[in-house]
Amino acid sequence: MEVKLWSDKREREMYENFAELYAIIKATEKLEKAYVRDVISSQEYEVECQKLIAHFKTLASTLKDIVPNIERFADTYKMDCPAAINRLVVSGVPATIEHRAAAASSASTSASIVAECVQNFITAMDSLKLNMVAVDQVHPLLSDLYGSLNKLSILPPDFEGKTKMKEWIARLAKMGAADELTEQQARQLHFDLESSYNSFMAALPNAGT
Repeated sequence: MEVKLWSDKREREMYENFAELYAIIKATEKLEKAYVRDVISSQEYEVECQKLIAHFKTLASTLKDIVPNIERFADTYKMDCPAAINRLVVSGVPATIEHRAAAASSASTSASIVAECVQNFITAMDSLKLNMVAVDQVHPLLSDLYGSLNKLSILPPDFEGKTKMKEWIARLAKMGAADELTEQQARQLHFDLESSYNSFMAALPNAGT
């Protein structure tokens, strides 16, 4: 005896859409696992993943009134496809595109920190040239510089600029706010800043190319 899942054309279409949605989720889960295990290339993965995401978006839009929650749909049919749900529902883009965006964001962040370090170096050196040698004038500038250098992960912990600025900050902390650097101290600090700045520029990737 044949058992029909639907009683009319609309119900039949709904179940066919359910079957297609089920197939897309399952296919995406297999694709994600294949990519993680290096079974397929990044290029192949990206092309196929974009197709599945496009199909999914179209179908999910069609079924939005019947299936408002895809995670619940997956639970109802005991699909156990966490990677597919993450890719289709949460992310919405292939992992390769996600990784490229993260790398670009990281590079952009690093570039802004480099610019901040350069600005802090120049500000500190210029202030000394303008004879701003009081502790309450010099200390904040060196603290800003030391802080920005510590944000930059490409610099080693024992980087010259970090150690010298830390030493100067400790020295200034023992002095009074209104105390001033002697001419000799100011010259030495300027020399240390200039030397650290040159080392900093040399430490940057592709420096001098």
